[in-house]
Amino acid sequence: MATAETIIDAGVASAIASGTHANPFSVLGPHPEGDSWRVTVWQPGADRLWIGGTEARQDHPGLFTAQTSKRDYRVRAANADGEWEFDDPYRFGPVLGEIDEYLLGEGTHRRLWDALGAHPIRHEGVDGTHFAVWAPNAQRVSVVGDFNHWDGRRHPMRARGSTGVWEIFLPGVEPGTAYKYEIRANGTILPLKADPVGFGSEHAPRTASVVRHLGYADWHDGEWMAGRAARNGVDAPISIYEVHLGSWKRAPGDRMLSYRELAEQLVDYADWMGFTHLELMPISEFPFDGSWGYQPIGMFAPTIRHGTPDEFRALVDAAHRKGLGVILDWVPGHFPTDQHGLGQFDGTALYEHADPREGFHQDWNTLIYNYGRREVRNYLTANALYWLDEFHIDGLRVDAVASMLYRDYSRKEGEWIPNVHGGRENYEAVSLLQEMNVSAYGEHPGIMTVAEESTSYPGVSRPVNHGGLGFGFKWNMGWMNDTLAYMHRDPIYRRHHHHQMTFGLHYAWSENFILPISHDEVVHGKGSMIAKMPGNGAEKFANLRAYYAFMWTHPGKKLLFMGCEFAQGREWSHQQSLDWHQAELPEHRGVQTLVRDLNLLYRSTPALHVNDTRPEGFMWLEPNDADQSVFAFARKGGAGDPMIVVALNMTPVERSYMLGFPAAGEWEEVLNTDAWHYGGMSRGNLGGVTTERKGWHGQEQSALVTLPPLSAVVFRQAN
Repeated sequence: MATAETIIDAGVASAIASGTHANPFSVLGPHPEGDSWRVTVWQPGADRLWIGGTEARQDHPGLFTAQTSKRDYRVRAANADGEWEFDDPYRFGPVLGEIDEYLLGEGTHRRLWDALGAHPIRHEGVDGTHFAVWAPNAQRVSVVGDFNHWDGRRHPMRARGSTGVWEIFLPGVEPGTAYKYEIRANGTILPLKADPVGFGSEHAPRTASVVRHLGYADWHDGEWMAGRAARNGVDAPISIYEVHLGSWKRAPGDRMLSYRELAEQLVDYADWMGFTHLELMPISEFPFDGSWGYQPIGMFAPTIRHGTPDEFRALVDAAHRKGLGVILDWVPGHFPTDQHGLGQFDGTALYEHADPREGFHQDWNTLIYNYGRREVRNYLTANALYWLDEFHIDGLRVDAVASMLYRDYSRKEGEWIPNVHGGRENYEAVSLLQEMNVSAYGEHPGIMTVAEESTSYPGVSRPVNHGGLGFGFKWNMGWMNDTLAYMHRDPIYRRHHHHQMTFGLHYAWSENFILPISHDEVVHGKGSMIAKMPGNGAEKFANLRAYYAFMWTHPGKKLLFMGCEFAQGREWSHQQSLDWHQAELPEHRGVQTLVRDLNLLYRSTPALHVNDTRPEGFMWLEPNDADQSVFAFARKGGAGDPMIVVALNMTPVERSYMLGFPAAGEWEEVLNTDAWHYGGMSRGNLGGVTTERKGWHGQEQSALVTLPPLSAVVFRQAN
């Protein structure tokens, strides 16, 4: 047995064995001693151990020391159960470089995911995985998994100066390996933590992170990526199909569809329906199905419920090859308190505010990010860029922006802390959103960002350099609330609420709006879209068809939640498939066919989308006919584009109606929601109308048109 010249102090040995040593790399691994290396290996459970072929001396249980001439040694250990060989993690140098260390410390590492997380790499000629995590207030951080019996004493990490980052390279750890971090803080061991920058997760109820490769070599969407900017702009037709992947459709046995299955079935269906984009409710890993993904823990991990990250990439790629954009719901407003998550990550309020008046969301029992901390801002901004970069995502819809913008959101007096000027605006959150948008658009031109923002905060979709938040679009929650309230009323009372349908035009150009009929409108007792409509069965369907036509011809991009396109009868439930059998019933199939035709008309008609966000694209013909509950307006595109005229009759009475037209000549009826193939009675203007030189509705031309009951008719200027 070789004799080492230096005997390890008993106190040091005890600290290594108990996992309390502040800097294990100063003891373990190779250390130069003359012309050779003194190597100390910590291998509890071994009775004998050889370092580079030299048998080591065991001065303390599990702690072996030997002299060797080579730094790239391997270790062989033995006990009564047998022998095993391994590479000593403590013989490898750091992976993170000085630039990484500088950017991490500064909180400006735009590709944070390249530095932190678990990366399978080849380091100093050996295959393994590099782990790095931010935990500045920890006394010790260890990677644990099956590879070390989940024993945090075995693989303590290396602290990287003042950055608060810990790292280690573990040879032999392969993709697919589950792991967590064991953190010692304030003299105690915290509950095991999942990796904040983990790229994969275990299936619930297990909560460990999983090592996954980054980089994907099977993309076939180059043509889409090169041309997507034109598909995401304010003058493009944007019609979004919002989907909850777990309940859109189930496989036999009530199994959730995989990403691979969705890449065929969902993508083909959305394409057939004429939508331009899919919007996926949050797919960042989340522990509780009932949160629908809005309480994420694995911000860098696509949920394993449907497959691996590469399989999710294949879904995005399939959508792109069909001409569909993919928007992700992104949740930077709060995170859950599950003990394996970000809360008290290193024994302190690291990602969240310590004061519950700033750091606890009362509505959702969740924690709120500390947007003023540079490392947290870096974490969130980099996460947005990660999805755009690694997964070719075309847009991010940011959830609950209003809750971020205001410090008093859903709080009573005394339950919130004013900003530095005594006001309610959350300056730090505003700055974060601006930084995220500038970075996203700057590094990935052609994408879109969308704010779910329900207040009148100014400039949500205006550029940051013009004082705005920098989003591309904003959900028009006011339009949605007003118009649904109108449609819910019995037609006999609608005359008294006529301008709930017109009020949205007073502010339609203040933002780049998306008109959203989202999941929030068909859950929690609100009833399905068809259930909101008044009247008997046929009248309910007629009302819904007229409403959809109003929505698709109204200025603003479109968003419709799954199931609404075929008028599902019950409320949405995340626990079961949509009622696809209803789409085979004539009245439901009629609504589905209408939505498909509306999408096709919207996409093929510049007048209906080019000026969605500009006042020159809209003109009221008749906004004030409350007594007859009639609305009429014109839509205009660019020079030379045929104009569109829309008239809606929101009563169950058929009307012969004198309608002003903005130009003389023939106008063809290109859509009538009362058509038989939509479930109506085909009352209307077959063959279109020809105007006469008779002034009406402020126009020089007019025509007598038929307005079927509870219907919309759409005319297009003939060539």
